[in-house]
Amino acid sequence: MIWNLEPGWLMMAVASVAVLALFFGSALDAIMREDGFGPLGNMILFTFGFFMAIIIANTYGINLRDLKMAMAYGLGGAFATVSVLAVLKAGIAKI
Repeated sequence: MIWNLEPGWLMMAVASVAVLALFFGSALDAIMREDGFGPLGNMILFTFGFFMAIIIANTYGINLRDLKMAMAYGLGGAFATVSVLAVLKAGIAKI
């Protein structure tokens, strides 16, 4: 699905996700403070997790033609990425 987008639409998708990720990243930074990755770090992780979840779903043959399903997979991947890395950061800091 994502590979079938024209470059202009792909750039617009990345920009849209990045803007929303900055909003979520700033809110999460206000909540997590030093346990997080900063607003820009959270944004990068959200954006990376969003698109990686969609790419992984596509490689396993899951059809994401419905935008609601694509958003669900993407947001799930974004929050899972940030959650896993925050737990790893907390575990490493505890050692």
